[in-house]
Amino acid sequence: MLPRTILYTGKGGVGKTSVAACTARRCAASGLRTLVISTDPAHSLSESLEVELAAEPRAAGDRLWGQEVMAQEEMERHWSGVQDWLGELFIERGLDRISAEELTVPPGMDELFSLLCLQGQHERGDWEAIVVDCAPTGETLRLLSFPDVARWWIEKVFPRERQILAAARPLARTLLDVPLPSQAVFEDVQRLSRNLIAMNEILRDRTRSTIRLVMNPDKMVIGEAMRTFTYLNLYGFLTDAVIVNRVFPSEVGDYFAGWRRVQEEHLALVESAFAPVPVLTAPYFDQEVLGAPMLDRLAEALFEDAGADPAAVLHHDMTQELHVQDDGARLRLLLPFAAKGDVSLKKIGLELVVRVDGYKRTVLLPSAMAALQPTGASFEDGALEVRFADGTRVV
Repeated sequence: MLPRTILYTGKGGVGKTSVAACTARRCAASGLRTLVISTDPAHSLSESLEVELAAEPRAAGDRLWGQEVMAQEEMERHWSGVQDWLGELFIERGLDRISAEELTVPPGMDELFSLLCLQGQHERGDWEAIVVDCAPTGETLRLLSFPDVARWWIEKVFPRERQILAAARPLARTLLDVPLPSQAVFEDVQRLSRNLIAMNEILRDRTRSTIRLVMNPDKMVIGEAMRTFTYLNLYGFLTDAVIVNRVFPSEVGDYFAGWRRVQEEHLALVESAFAPVPVLTAPYFDQEVLGAPMLDRLAEALFEDAGADPAAVLHHDMTQELHVQDDGARLRLLLPFAAKGDVSLKKIGLELVVRVDGYKRTVLLPSAMAALQPTGASFEDGALEVRFADGTRVV
C-alpha cells in the first residue's frame, strides 16, 4: 500500500519545520509508521524533534523516524557522470579545479536531489505516512516543475542521442577540441529523468499526496502563499490545507491588541483567498516550539481544535485550474458558496479581484499572464471560468 504523503512548504521563518514535525508525531501516535524528511538545505528538524538525525532514517519516537537529506551525497549518487564530464570541459577551458567543480551543479539541483529522496522512500515501502519539510517556497516551486522538463528530454532527446553522438564525437574532438558527453553522462541524465517522472506521479496522486502551505498572518507572507497556491494549481498539485501559524490569542494584552486587530483582517483575507480549502490556525505560544511536549501542543491546536485528522486528505478538489495557451488563458475558480449573479473582474498587475454575487476572491496570477486582460466570464455549477486574451476589455 502506498504511503500517505504530506509536503509542507512556505516562506522561510513561518514555522514550517515545527508544523511538519508535529504532524508526523500526530500521525505516529495514531498508529502509522511515519517518516518525517527535511529537504530544506538549512536543516532544523533535529532541533525541532530534539533528536540527532542523519542522512538515513533514525528513530525519533514510537513509530516515528526522521531524516535530514544530505544534498551532496544525493548529488554524488545521481550526478557523478555529468559532474566528471563538465569538470573536464571547464578545466580544459582554463578554469581552476575548484571553480570547475562548483559550476558542475546548476543552481537548484541540490534541492532537487534532496526531494528525490522522497521517491526512494516510496520505493522502500517501509512507511504508512511520509511528511516532508520542504525548502522555502520559491525553491520548492522550481523543483516541482522539473518532471515536466524531464519528460520532454525522455521523449524528444534520448531516442536519437546515441546515433548523433556516435557520428559527431570524432569530428568534435578533432575540429572543435570539445569532449562530447560519454555514455555514463547520458545514463545519469536518463536515470535522473526517470526518477523525476516517478516522483511527479507520486506527487500528482491526489488520493495519497497533498501539499500544505504554512504562513504567518502577515500581509507579505500571505501574498507569497497566494502566489504559491496559484502555481501549485497550475502544476496540478493538490493543496488540501493552509496553516496560519503564530496567531495572537483573543485575550492578548493591550500592548499587542493592535497587532491582534491587524491579524484578524489578514485572517479574513486568508479565508477568502483560499476558500474552500480548510484554514487551520495555531496560536503564538508563550515559549519556543521545540521538543515533544511543545510539538504535541502545536498539533493539538492545529488538528484537535479543528476536528481534523492530520493524515487524512482534508480537501479533495482543485480550487483553481489555470490553463495558459499561446493566445490567452483560462482560469477556473471553484466558488461553492456563491450563487449565480453579476460577475465583475478587475485586474491590477498580476492581481485579479473577482466578485460574484457579493463573494470576493483575490488571485495572484503567474508572470506569464502580465500582458493578458480578462475578456469574459461564465458561472456554472459552482465554478467561475474567466477567459484572458490580449486587450483591455473587462467584464
